[in-house]
Amino acid sequence: MKKIKLLFKNESTFIALGFGSGLSNVAPGTFGTLVAIPLFYFSQLLPQYYDYFFVITLFFIGIYVSNKTCLIIKIKDPSCIVIDEIVAFLALLIYFKPDMIELFVCFLLFRFFDIFKPFPINILEQKFDGGFGIMIDDIAAAIYSALIMIVLIQYVL
Repeated sequence: MKKIKLLFKNESTFIALGFGSGLSNVAPGTFGTLVAIPLFYFSQLLPQYYDYFFVITLFFIGIYVSNKTCLIIKIKDPSCIVIDEIVAFLALLIYFKPDMIELFVCFLLFRFFDIFKPFPINILEQKFDGGFGIMIDDIAAAIYSALIMIVLIQYVL
């Protein structure tokens, strides 16, 4: 299936593919992660604490659209699905509300943990299938990133 046809196949694929960012030939996960930045600034327009509801809702939407897109593509965890990166990085940004330097460090940490998947992230990726499996390992990468950021903010930044 051609990329552009896949993107506009239905609403689920459009969202799962990160509005097209997941169709990048180079580093689709990185481009997907970047989509979270404007969503973060949008979430800051919401009343306080609604941003947490926003990201939790997106997590469940991510499970659904990832499942549906996997069925269409017929691949277990295709790299073009980037809603997982978007939601996990958005959660990280909402938690820290970073300045520009902190945002850059969050981005580097998140991409590191998402790419290399240290224990137990690698176990989560293997244990769970479908949309939940796609989403949960990136949430774990965001948690690892958050733990490192807490230390960095406390002692370095």
